[in-house]
Parts: sequence; structure tokens; C-alpha cells
Amino acid sequence: MTMTSKTETPIKKVAVIGAGVMGAGIAAHVANAGIPVVLLDIVPEGAANRNAIAEDAVQKMLKADPAPFMHKRNAKLIQTGNIEDHLDLLADCDWIVEAVIERLDIKQSLYAKIDGVRKAGSVVSSNTSTIPLATLTEGLPDGFKADFCITHFFNPPRYMRLLELVTAPETRTDAATAITEFCDHKLGKSVVVCKDRPGFIANRLGILWLLAGVTEARRLGLTVEEADAIIGRPFGIPKTGVFGLIDLVGLDLMPHVLKSMVGALPETDAFFQLDRDLSLVEKMIAEGYTGRKGKGGFYRINRAGGAKVKEAIDLQTGEYRPTVKPALESIDAGKSGGAAALLTHSDKGGRYARAVMARTLAYAAALVPEAADEVYAVDEAMRLGYNWKQGPFELIDKIGADTLIQVLKSEGMAVPTLLETAAGKTFYKIEGGTRLQLGTDGQYREMVRPDGVVMLADIKLTAKPLVKTSSAALWDIGDGVACLEFTGKMNSLDPDVLKCIHKSIPVVEQGFKALVIYNEGSNFSVGANLGLALFAANMAAWSQIEELVEKGQQVYKALKYAPFPVVAAPSGMALGGGCEIVLHSDAVQAHAETYIGLVEVGVGLIPGWGGCKEMLARWTEAGAANKAPKGPMPPVAKAFETISVATVAKSAAEAQSNLFLRPTDGVTMNRYRLLADAKARALALAEGYTPPEEPVFRLPGETGRVALEMAVKGFRKLGKATPHDEVVSAALASVLTGGETADMTVELSEDDVLELEREAFNTLLRHPDTLARVEHMLETGKPLRN
Repeated sequence: MTMTSKTETPIKKVAVIGAGVMGAGIAAHVANAGIPVVLLDIVPEGAANRNAIAEDAVQKMLKADPAPFMHKRNAKLIQTGNIEDHLDLLADCDWIVEAVIERLDIKQSLYAKIDGVRKAGSVVSSNTSTIPLATLTEGLPDGFKADFCITHFFNPPRYMRLLELVTAPETRTDAATAITEFCDHKLGKSVVVCKDRPGFIANRLGILWLLAGVTEARRLGLTVEEADAIIGRPFGIPKTGVFGLIDLVGLDLMPHVLKSMVGALPETDAFFQLDRDLSLVEKMIAEGYTGRKGKGGFYRINRAGGAKVKEAIDLQTGEYRPTVKPALESIDAGKSGGAAALLTHSDKGGRYARAVMARTLAYAAALVPEAADEVYAVDEAMRLGYNWKQGPFELIDKIGADTLIQVLKSEGMAVPTLLETAAGKTFYKIEGGTRLQLGTDGQYREMVRPDGVVMLADIKLTAKPLVKTSSAALWDIGDGVACLEFTGKMNSLDPDVLKCIHKSIPVVEQGFKALVIYNEGSNFSVGANLGLALFAANMAAWSQIEELVEKGQQVYKALKYAPFPVVAAPSGMALGGGCEIVLHSDAVQAHAETYIGLVEVGVGLIPGWGGCKEMLARWTEAGAANKAPKGPMPPVAKAFETISVATVAKSAAEAQSNLFLRPTDGVTMNRYRLLADAKARALALAEGYTPPEEPVFRLPGETGRVALEMAVKGFRKLGKATPHDEVVSAALASVLTGGETADMTVELSEDDVLELEREAFNTLLRHPDTLARVEHMLETGKPLRN
């Protein structure tokens, strides 16, 4: 698989010292980029295996879920050892990451040892989040200081896109550039430059936010459910809110991080205005309630007596009780009127919102220019480090700077200078299609994307769609390339998407060189809109469903054989029909975090828009290329195995093993660079392009079908398949083996297999157990095992 990067990096080998959760995770993610890594830790006292800590860390990561490795084979790129015997392994490393315990004496002692063995010009960085850079390098040689910086990763390193970079005046510019480009292109990070201040940006702001969330809820008498409903979706924050997030990251981190933050900050800082009593949290930790990794946290599941009851802790008594759905007028106001309505409400929910969010937003404004030079850096840090939908300044624009100023004054809170500067203005605005941000001097400046970053959102500021329906649009992204964008909820596919594709093909043919299928949603596409399918089934509108299935097949086939190259650029989930559109593309430029699969069996169906046919063709091609067993049955068996258990590749790398992606397909590590890479791929294919040849299938027929059905019956006896699984698998087996009349001597066309798909899909959709599965999935989001 091609790991796409426009920039060659001087970093060819990396070392990580410290094999704890963070250090090991950083090493795994470097290995995900295809870069060899040395992972060292101390020698355990009395251990027979002196490398035990680093070796055990790798083994734990191979079993972990979510997986630190994008593919298990990446673990082979990690060389383990210990710092007593193997420091010489650092001699050929270009970047050495220190991720040991947060103790200055231990770090500085290690730096002295590193400096004695590292090669000239190698970069050394610390993953610290609490110790200032100037303190870390105090007393160390000037040459070491010139090669040193802080690279603060967020946990888990594979999935969290933020990396905070801190340099000193002594740090070489080319060293900082090398790290920035490597982390951007190879590790997929958004590198935010921070000043050498305690907590940098994200944790400085995030920890105050969490502390306020906990202590103010207790002071104002809110339940944890009420607090999370308020400090959640109304403010564009994940539904975990405050308490659910602390449970997720671990309660045991909170007292430690707060102590280090308070110890480093001046007493004039806003941290000291908050109640810092965490006695309840400390009591919970002592009793093993450290969050999801322990017995529970602010929430827990009580399984006493065989039941499974979700409980929440009472913040006043410290006792657990069943969760209760919050019912405050302010929560309803937030749902209808947004963050501003919630922030100005008079009930205790409104008071809590002001005590937490108004304070947090004001603190964000106070951090510019102290911790960051521009507001966008703070927004990026909170969006990518804490998963906020909008950063604090984007949120202030949504609420209104003047409204926030009035709220702060009414609560007796100080109004930061930068917020006063924004009075009557917004922090961001668009002028002539250019994105501008407000500076500390009150002037607007252009926001410039890094070289090689192209965002559809920017193009849409001035462009008008070439084709548009309620669920999709076609855009001109320049250089003779068009972009098809899905726009519906979770980018699900419906008749309007198919209509847009159908209308777009002649537009692209007449005026463009190539087409990219891409969007900037959280998911590429979760597949067909099941709600519409269920509605039609309940109305017995079978002819409409059959027409939709056939239309989807025709449109996808038209894309496949269009007279121009089609490049799919998925990110996030590409499931069902979303996966099928990827399978029908000439090439794929996938974001590394693409989760792709044909999942129709989970709702009692089979792929109906060519997925069965395409997987058959891919496994047949793999056999012909000596990458899989030859003969008619192996491709059928592999396609059946993949589809019948609703296999979902959990990365682009895994997708290659399942042939959802071809070996020649590209992978982009940085989400921001995906469109530019896909566009470049499309232009490269456009030179002398000819559509692919139609495949011809020779399928085993009844003998193959019987063999597959017998295998499923075996799983049924073992309790690994349900009665309806057997029905669905039988339909899938019939399609993949060519139907009733197929045998090895008969050639089947693509259309023949598509007809089998349609017939099986339409039959299954009429089955009451399939309709039960669809309904259950829509209601619960989980598959029904009937």
C-alpha cells in the first residue's frame, strides 16, 4: 500500500524511551507510518528478562482495543530493549522521544546519557505536559538545547490528531521544521505551536474546564446527568460532557494533573478562583473507582443479582443510585435556542453553564497571547485534543461576544482584554472568499493553510455547486477535477444521492479530467438510509425498493466505466453502500483512519449495489496475481467469509488485507491532506485513461453453494450463527456461487451477478426477520441476533 507524502523527511528512524501507555503508543504510531522504532525502558528489579517492560508493552498493544497498531504486522518495526544495555541503539536514530515519569531529576539524568550516544543533529524531545522546556534543559550543553523541543502527544497517540510543539529560542529552526513535517505528513498530526507555559494550550484550558465542571456541579447541587446534559451537545461538546469524559480518561489522572498545574501557575491565575476540593474524587480513587478502566467512576454498571443497571454517583453523599434522565428547563432551552439560550437561562442549569462555560471561554481569551499567538491555535487544540465540535472562539462567535461579555459582568467575572477587543465583532469572518481571524490588536488577518492542504470547505466559500440535490453536490475543485460530496445525515445514501451521481457523470465527462468522491464529514458514508427502506417496506412499496436497488447498481456501474478516472477518498466509516462506491472506483486515496466493510448481513440483507460482484472480482484477481489460492472456489470462499460475518477493516492498512483496498491504493495519514492527495492521484490517472475491462466469472454453482451452506450449519450447531444468519448466508452463498444454473463451464457476466444480487436482496427484505433486524438497528443502533 502506498503511504502518500509529498515531503521527504530526514527522520528515518525513531527511538522512544519509556514504554508506558503513552511511550508505547507513540512507538506504535511511528511504526504505523512504516518507520522503524527503538523502544526502551528500565530493567525491572530482579527480572530474568531485562527487556521485559518494553516487550510486554508491545504484546499488550497487540491485544488492546482500540488497537494502537493500524495492522498487527507493524509491531515488527519495533525493536525493544532497555536503557542500561541498549542506549547504543540511539546512535542511528534521527528523533529520540523521552516519555518517562514526570520527574525532573530522572529526565535530566536521562538526557545526559542520551547526549553521550546520540548522533550529531538528532532531535530529542520530551512528551511532558507539565514541566516547562526551560526547566527541562537547565544546565545542559548548548548543543543539546539546540536539538531539543517538547512534542506533547495526546492519548491514544494513534487516534488523537493534536500534537503540541514547544520550542525554545535556542532550538534550531530546521530541527523544529523536521519534527513538524514528520508529525504532519507521517503521523497525521495537526501540529499546534505553543509557548512554553504550564499546560501549554489544551490541558491548560481543558483542566480548568473539567475542574470547574466537577466543583461547580457539586456547589450548585446538580446531578452528574444534569451536568453532562448541559456541558455537552448544546455547546458542541461530546455527549460524555464533563463527568463521562473524566470516566473515560481516568479519575486517577485528575488530582495529579491539577496539583502540577496549580504548582506551576501564579496565584493570580483563574485556577485559584475555583474550589479545588477533590476529596470525593480522591475517595473514589481509593476505593477503585478510577473510571471505565476501573470498577466505574461517576457512572458505573451495577451487575448485582445478574442485572445490568447504569448508576451515577450522588455528588453530595458519594453513594450510587440508578441514573435519572435530567429534566431542567435550561436543557430544553439549549436544545431549541442553542448555547446562548442555555448560557443566559435563569434556572440552576443556566447558572451551572455560566459558572463552567462562561469561565472557560473567558479563560481561553486570556490565553492569547500568553500561551498562543492566535485564536485559531486555541480552537484547533480544543477541537482535536478534547473533541469539541467548535473551539472556544468559534463557540464565542456562535454565542456572540457581546452576550458573553454581559454574562461575565453579571456573574462578577473579569472580561479579558481580547474579549473586549472583540466587542461588536466576531473572531472569524469571511471576506471575498478569504478566511480571516481577529488578532490581539483588533485587526483581521488571513488564515493560511499549510502547503499541500486543500479543504472543500474553503472552496465552497466562493463556489457554487455544479449539480446539487438534498443529499449530495458536485463541485469544481480546480485543475480539471470535480468533487462529489455527500451531504446527508452521517452521509447516508438515498435516491437523491443516486440522482446527483447520475446527473454528475455527463457534467464531468464534458468539462473535467477526473472525479474525486470526498467529503469532510466525520464519516465517508454509513451506507443506505435504512429508515427509508423500512418505511417503504412497511408501506409494501416493493416496486419502489426494487427500482432503487436496480438504480443503485446502474449508477455504480456507470461510475466504474465512466470515460474518466474516479478516485474515492474515504475517511471514517465507509460501510455498506459507502463501501460499494469505494469498490467501484478506479483508485482509492484513503485516510489512514478509514473503517470500511460490507455490513448488510447485520440487518438481514446482502450487498445489493455490486458489493458481492466486486469482492468476487477482487479475490479472483488476487488469485491470478499469485496473491491468493487459484481456482473457482477460493475467491468465492474468501468473498463469502468477508461478507457473511460483516467484516469491517479497522484501518486502511487492514482494508488492504481484506481487499476492500487494492495494494496500489494510497493512504494519507493527515486528514487535512486527503483531498489534495486524492486530487493528485486523479490527475495522474487521467493521463491516457481508459476504463477497466468488464470481468467474466466462472463460478462453481450448486457444489460450491452446498459447501458454504454446510459450513454455516456447522457454525449454527456451535451457537455461532442464528437461524436468520443461516437464511441470509444461504442467499449470499447462492449469489457468490452463480445461482442454480451455474457451473465451471459457464461464463457469467457482471450483469448476471448483479441480477442475482438484486433477486436475493429483494427476497430478503420481504422476510419478517430481516425487517425485525432493520427496525432494531434503527431503534438501538445495535444488531439483532434473531
